Amino acid sequence: MKKLIGRFLRHLDEERGFSAHTVRAYQRDLERFLQFLAVDFLSQEPSAIRPDAVDSLAVRSFLASQARAGLGPQSQARSLSALRSLFRYACREQTLVRNPAEGVRTPKQTRSLPRHLRPGEVENLLEAADGDEPLARRDSAILELLYASGLRVSELAGLDWTDLDLEARTLRVMGKGGKERMVPFGKPAAQALARWFQVWDEVRDPSRGQSEPIFLNYRGSRLSARSVRRILDRYVEKAALAAGVHPHTLRHTFATHLLEGGADLRTIQELLGHSSLSTTQRYTHLELERLLQVYREAHPRAKEKP
Repeated sequence: MKKLIGRFLRHLDEERGFSAHTVRAYQRDLERFLQFLAVDFLSQEPSAIRPDAVDSLAVRSFLASQARAGLGPQSQARSLSALRSLFRYACREQTLVRNPAEGVRTPKQTRSLPRHLRPGEVENLLEAADGDEPLARRDSAILELLYASGLRVSELAGLDWTDLDLEARTLRVMGKGGKERMVPFGKPAAQALARWFQVWDEVRDPSRGQSEPIFLNYRGSRLSARSVRRILDRYVEKAALAAGVHPHTLRHTFATHLLEGGADLRTIQELLGHSSLSTTQRYTHLELERLLQVYREAHPRAKEKP
């Protein structure tokens, strides 16, 4: 099993082009499963466990152990997805003849409304990043671009100036699975980026060579995704917004505002870089649920009679 997991992770990294963050997530889930097999299920050394010793009972027992440990349905479903992918790979390379995780039912998940900001809240957040100092200009460009483009925070952190066309107001981004897409953005984001570019060279560390990342930290090197989250936290507090606003909140807000403005799902799918339309369709379902919830709470005839 240990060697199979190693080959599978290299396959995700080198052949499938998965991001380092995604590969690490798979690795954590699979190593947790291997530890469960070794300690709780088979009582063997991890290096001695063979892939063909795993059956559907082992997979179901692992999910049950996660539930007992307090992990929710979403975490269990992610672990099951990782196991299905691992054993599907093992079947393709003929290490196994059948996938022991294929017939295991996915834990039922409760669908929750993703947090998104209303237009007034977005304006308050964007205005919070005012200032003429270099890093204030950078922060303004980050917030404007996140809302204008719906980028994932990892995609934003990975942008170089060569990926950007300020005049055409478009950018080229490498999304999940190494899929490239073109994303437009509006004039306010272009103006914020142009203001940041004027002082970018003052912040950049010339010892970093020829690389030209758009967003830099105070040391002049590429800004990390974690730092982007910390920057957003600071302006969420400054704008006095409710807790729970993250970079992905701006991605949800981007998609929701497009939907409310009449954009079709196919267009939103392309802009977000979703591989499946079903992923995008949740915005339709969730927005309908939100409208129904507001109606039931606000309309006198929708309320239950005592």
